[in-house]
Amino acid sequence: MKILLVAINAKYIHSNLAVYSLKAYAEAHAGEWDIELAEYTVNQQKDDILMDIYGRRPDILCFSCYIWNLEHIEDLVRDIKKLRPDMPVWLGGPEVSYDAADVLARLPEVTGVIKGEGEETFAGLCRGYHECAEEAEEGRQDMLWTRLRMLEGITFKDAGGRISDNPWRPVTDLSGVPFVYHNMEEFRNKIIYYESSRGCPFSCSYCLSSVDRQLRFRDLETVKRELKFFIDQEVPQVKFVDRTFNCRHEHAIAIWKYIAVHDRGITNFHFEVAADLLNEEELKILEGMRPGLVQLEIGIQSTNPDTIREIRRVMDFDKVRNAVERIRRKGNIHQHLDLIAGLPYEDIASFARSFDDVYSLRPQQLQLGFLKVLKGSYMEEMKEEYGLVYKSRPPYEVLYTKWLSYEDTIRLKGIEEMVEVYYNSRQFTCTLEALEQKFTSAFMLYDRLSRFYEEHGYGKIQHKRSARYEILLEYIALGWPKETERFRELLIYDYYLRENAKSRPAFAGEPKVSKEELRRFYEAEETHRRYLPAYAEYDRNQMRKMTHLEYFAEMGAYVLFDYSQRDALSRDASTTKIKFWIV
Repeated sequence: MKILLVAINAKYIHSNLAVYSLKAYAEAHAGEWDIELAEYTVNQQKDDILMDIYGRRPDILCFSCYIWNLEHIEDLVRDIKKLRPDMPVWLGGPEVSYDAADVLARLPEVTGVIKGEGEETFAGLCRGYHECAEEAEEGRQDMLWTRLRMLEGITFKDAGGRISDNPWRPVTDLSGVPFVYHNMEEFRNKIIYYESSRGCPFSCSYCLSSVDRQLRFRDLETVKRELKFFIDQEVPQVKFVDRTFNCRHEHAIAIWKYIAVHDRGITNFHFEVAADLLNEEELKILEGMRPGLVQLEIGIQSTNPDTIREIRRVMDFDKVRNAVERIRRKGNIHQHLDLIAGLPYEDIASFARSFDDVYSLRPQQLQLGFLKVLKGSYMEEMKEEYGLVYKSRPPYEVLYTKWLSYEDTIRLKGIEEMVEVYYNSRQFTCTLEALEQKFTSAFMLYDRLSRFYEEHGYGKIQHKRSARYEILLEYIALGWPKETERFRELLIYDYYLRENAKSRPAFAGEPKVSKEELRRFYEAEETHRRYLPAYAEYDRNQMRKMTHLEYFAEMGAYVLFDYSQRDALSRDASTTKIKFWIV
């Protein structure tokens, strides 16, 4: 009997830890079943996925359901049952766990839903189907329904269409879930997801982790062995899915110390942390890490005290600010800070203040997200009181609230796009720092830029990178025409800081360094190695291809961009200012 576990991921680089854990646990605790995995993405044609699933000839089909893939899965379920009407289809995951009976009523093709944590339940399901398959045909189906009625953690329909909503299963001992990574060739060019804890000590009303606060940790010695495996395998990135990684200090400290000691200069570890919980020992460990060894995701969501209180969040923003600024000053850790638009008590003015507060911390990434009203969350329960209206289909994103109009939501969508293009790309850092001085707030900068895009028809178009520079220069020239050349130079500086361009972008104009000057400079470097000592084995032509020389009138100097010596965190080229005229 073949059981097929299907994951439909948001991107190719993602992998689905859930289906790998289900398979590993079932094989370890329920026997050597014929369990097969199939991973696809939402960008693939549904017909291609359908044909591949059909070609695998499963006896039982199971889907892992999330807000980003539920619509795909519903379409596939309806079609696959037309092709295989007798094949049981099971769904699991957060998107179907909290309204399982409604799911079965909406999708008559589905046999049942695995609710909550699935390892033990899926193993029980495998065992039940396997044992019933070995029985004689007569009475086999009745035996299956009897077994399913006794299985905790499922909601299912029997042959007569009656829905049985069984009790939820107690949470799983995380240390009993087998390690799922062995043959790393299966995960080449993909992010590796890993969990050292489940659950969350907090009760944020928009998050499903608040539904079950039973926090559990994986055995630390087991975690260390598994992390050593990733490091030895030179995995590029391991992303911890722990909801609040540093909620137990000794756990976080032990792991951070371990990866710091065993680091081989390749693997990056991503952690979601509460910055206000970071203590002195943790901060010192982080400060001592290799640049790029870890990156931190910090969910601030809002700085409005009324909003924080209403969403049942615990956060001391002053402590957050101190920790984030301290880490930033050290310059060795990528920090990703999150905001959520559409929360209670947050109108457009309040959100602007939250935005400015977080922007002032200068994270490497500022994620402006929009509230997703998840099934089973406290936020969903409070929707009437908050005047919370959201999309009917996944990802159930907010449309408006009693504080935030739909017009405001549209406005924030435009700002989100500008932040993503100009701030989060890290391709305009010097220009933005200068441009910020023209506004009373960062929020206003991106708001005005978004309006410029809309007024000039630049929105909703996939622009080339160089076009983004040209548009920004056009915007600046309209607002501050006398400073156009100063900003042009800043844009040129930003461009060459990241890009070893083969051809000069149009916005940069004619080069200010002549071919003769370039020839003389690299001839001198070939002889003296004054500015490029690391290029001892390269000749003048090779050095010229691996660097860029630009003259900036505002500085009154040349700048040499060296692309072989990039910043480990920002990936910016190293720069050397040369004050004299090249002869």
